[in-house]
Parts: sequence; C-alpha cells; structure tokens
Amino acid sequence: MEYLNLVQLYQKLEETTKRLEKTYLLSEFLKTTKKEDIAHIVLLLQGKLFPSWDERKIGVASRLILKAINISTGITIEKIEQEWKKTGDLGLVAENLVTRKKQVTLFSHQLSTQKVFNNLRKLAGLEGAGTVDKKLQLIAELLTSSKPLEAKYIIRTLLEELRVGVGEGSLRDAIVWASFGDKIGLKYLSENKIDISSREEYNHYAAIVQRAYDLTNDFSSVAEAAKLGLKELEEIELAVFRPLKVMLALKVKDIKEGFERCGKPADIEYKLDGFRIQVHKQGNKIKLFTRRLEEVTLQFPEVVEYVKKNVKGDSFILDSEAAGFNPKTGKYFPFQHISQRIRRKYDIEEMSNKFPVELNVFDILYYNGKNLIKEDFQKRRELIEKLITNKPKKIQVVTNLITEDEKKVEKFYKDSLSAGNEGIMFKKLDSPYKPGARVGHMVKMKPVMETLDLVIVGAEWGTGKRANWLSSFTLACIDEDGNFLEIGKMGTGIKEKSEEGTSFEQLTDELKPLILSEKGREVKLKPKVVIEVNYEEIQKSPNYSSGYALRFPRMINLRLDRHPSECSTITLVEDLYYGQKKK
Repeated sequence: MEYLNLVQLYQKLEETTKRLEKTYLLSEFLKTTKKEDIAHIVLLLQGKLFPSWDERKIGVASRLILKAINISTGITIEKIEQEWKKTGDLGLVAENLVTRKKQVTLFSHQLSTQKVFNNLRKLAGLEGAGTVDKKLQLIAELLTSSKPLEAKYIIRTLLEELRVGVGEGSLRDAIVWASFGDKIGLKYLSENKIDISSREEYNHYAAIVQRAYDLTNDFSSVAEAAKLGLKELEEIELAVFRPLKVMLALKVKDIKEGFERCGKPADIEYKLDGFRIQVHKQGNKIKLFTRRLEEVTLQFPEVVEYVKKNVKGDSFILDSEAAGFNPKTGKYFPFQHISQRIRRKYDIEEMSNKFPVELNVFDILYYNGKNLIKEDFQKRRELIEKLITNKPKKIQVVTNLITEDEKKVEKFYKDSLSAGNEGIMFKKLDSPYKPGARVGHMVKMKPVMETLDLVIVGAEWGTGKRANWLSSFTLACIDEDGNFLEIGKMGTGIKEKSEEGTSFEQLTDELKPLILSEKGREVKLKPKVVIEVNYEEIQKSPNYSSGYALRFPRMINLRLDRHPSECSTITLVEDLYYGQKKK
C-alpha cells in the first residue's frame, strides 16, 4: 500500500473529534487493506512499530530528528529550531520545510507503508559504532522521498506522538465493523449515529475481538487473524512470555460495600503496598514483567530463583505483588522505597540486599498448557496453594481469609494495616480473570482518601537553585479513547534531596528524554511518567481540558510500575467530584 493512502487517513482522523466517525473511517480503511499489509498498518495506525509488550525501542531523540530534517531539506538546524519554537510540533515543522526544501532529489520514489515501517523498525536494532549515522541515513532516506504530509506523520511516528486520536475502543470497534459488519447488519448513518440490526450478534463478535486483544495485547495480530476469518480469531490463545494487562480493582469505602460487590462468602486478602509482577515460565526459562508490560527479569534475580525453587510446573503465568521489606526488622516498606529497583540496570546484587522483596502470589492465569482465566477464582487460588512452597520473605501465596463474617474481616483488615500493608482485597469466589479491566468482582479497601494516578504532560524549567530542574508539573487523566485531559498543575511533594524521596533531579532525569517541545520555560512532554497524587478537593474548571482542577495537589509516589494508559480516568474524577459534594 502507498504510504500516502495511510497519511490521508491520518489527516481525516485528526480533523474529527467524533468517535463514531473515527471508527467508521478506520473500519472502511481496514476493509480494503490487504492481508499482507494489515499487521504493520494496524501498528502504524496506533503510532507504534512494536506491540506494547515488545521491549524493542527505536531510541530517536529530537536532536537526531532535527539533523535528519536538515540533511533531507538542506535547511539549517537554526532555522528548523526557529520553526519548532513557533509550532511546538516537529511533525508540522517537517511538513512545512519539506514543502520548500532547497535540494532537488533525483532519486526519490513513492513511499510504501512497508518501506516506512521497515526503515523505522530497523532503528531499534542499531547499536555500536556508527549507530547515529546509520539512524540518520534511514530517517533522511524516508524524508527525502516523502511528500510534505508524509513527512509530518513520519516524524510524529518517530516521536510516538501521532495525535490522530485513535484509542483502543475505536480500533477494537473498527475491527469488528470491518470484519463482521455485514453479518450484524451494521450501517453508519452519521458521525453520531449507527444502525445495527442485531445488537446481540454485534456484542457476540465484539466479545470475540476483545477476548483476542486481552490475550495478546496486540491489535495487529488480532486484525490479522480477523482478516483470515472467525475461526482464526477464536483460536488465539495465551502465550508464555507475551505478558497480559493485569486485572484491576475498584475501590470500596467499607466492609459492607465489599461484600455487596463480591458476595458472601468472599475471599479477603492482604493488599500489599508493592508493585505487580507477572511471572512467566516455560521449561527452565523464567521472565518477569511489570504491569506496564516491561520486562524486569534482570533487575530481580532473587525472584527468579525463588520461583525456580518453590513453584511446581513446566509452564505457567502467575500474577503477584512484590513487596519490599526492611531486612533488619522484616516490616514491609512503602512502594517508594523499592521503586528504584524497577529500572536499575547495575549494582543489582547490592540493591537486592538493601531493598529485598517478597513475592506474594495471588493468581494463576495459565498452567502447563491450559488457559485458566475463565476458571473460578476459588479454583485458581486452590491451584496456586498446591503449586507454591511458602518461604516467608521470599515467596508465598498471599495471606487470605474466606468468610462472610464482617467482624472477622474487620480484625483481618487491622492485622493487614499493622503488618505495614495498604489494606485488604475482596474477591468473588466464582469470578473469572479479566485482563486489563477494572472489575466489580475484585475490590480494594484502604483507610486513606482516594488518590489519583496521573500522567505528567508538561512542566516548567525552574528558577534560582532549581534552574536546572523541571518543576510546576502539568497533570492529566485519561478518557475512554485514550486521550489525556489536563487536570491541573502540581509543584509540591517533590524533594530537594534524593535521600528524602522522589527529588526534582530524579523527576527531571525521567522526563528530559520525553520533551516534545519548549517555549520559553514551558515544556511539553510525551505522556509516559505516572505519579500518585493526593489533593484537598476536586473543583470544576474551564481552564483545563478535563473540565476539572485539583485543589492543592501533592505528589505521593513516582509510579514507575504504572503504564500511562492505566492512569485515573475522567469517569473516576467525575465520580469523586460528585461524591465529595454529597458529603
């Protein structure tokens, strides 16, 4: 397929904010896409080159892109930077400058989607001497042959900032419409209206597509299977070493509400203040993944040994929580004490001695070739109790209580808090595992006010003694289509010194590689870094795209274990806003 066809779709998607219209445009495009192109096209539609769980990164900084534009257009870097400051979008800069580029290219050719995809993917495999020059050559080759609009989206894809508003929901529905629209009598009537002759059939096919995505975390393989037929789509299964999005809990205010949601009796478990680890094993090989789907096997070699020695089975996928503890007292640490281990690539042994973790296993999704996510939770719990040899402060099945007695739960709750935990979990005994969903059959109860997990999307360079640090951070929540909506600015809760907690220097180090544009002291950031925030109140506000603002927001934790797509939703913000008004 010609890349220009895809680019024209990007443009149409960018021009509309209507979700149904986006879904229609996507579905019509997917209908005409050939089988051999569908996988890479669906990745490109998301502004991706690899599935979410793939560790490969293209590793291209803004400075390298400036040089590539310079090489392909003949325009000086100084002039390119001036354009960048005006627009704040390197994609628009490339579009504008390619339009008036000085060099006449004799060897340019029509770009195909495959050519663009292959060139950009190659960037991830380059390393060693001459890497920068090789990357420049691959990018400049594309820009030299590109039309202005193509250049715009090549650069945006490189920066992982496509800006066309294609969320998971729209893409999932587009695959359903494209693959099964005729079977369910679907008609697109307008940007706000569709007609479906059989809603039951529609829900059936939508559930099949959603299941396939839940098991793969990859719409490209889902769309490819759907292109082949319903049978291929239904045959998609779990695979070891391909991590799933974890199941998430809703919050309840008290024990009574916990039982109302999960039934009686329910499974009650300690809620630890750690971070999720998904353990995958096949034969003698073990890999560990965070809830962001990032592999952390090298960072936690002791956990690999715990699993190897104390869990029976040739192949399995376990869901667990790694809780840090004080090696002297044995008392659990808050998450922030061990968060630095997640990205540590050196001094691993020293860090594991200083900040040891205990793996608390609470679910199993796959065992010796069998997918277990549809099995009742109680059966899954009984299985892990048979498979795991408990070794306190190394690995164990998470402490639990199955009961319908509120007084027993109250005591269990107090015991959990005394041990240094966050609170307790309620789980419905006959419930399935739902990857990537916040479900009503698993809820959490904590004694503190509801905090928010928000993404940092902007900041300002500090002044005075903070001149080299980013500060005054702009925060955002997320809507159902994956768009980030600003909800206020925050500057408190960050420390001056790293030994006191998350510091301005540490946050700046995390955020600097994510800078998309700068205007004066203001910086726009790629939405990657998630922080946990508390606040005094949520207020209505026309100043932010969410329509809300946080009063006196304060950072609690840097959540390196959170993926930006898992941050707090605008629906949760609205619920909390109206909830506080009732009090």
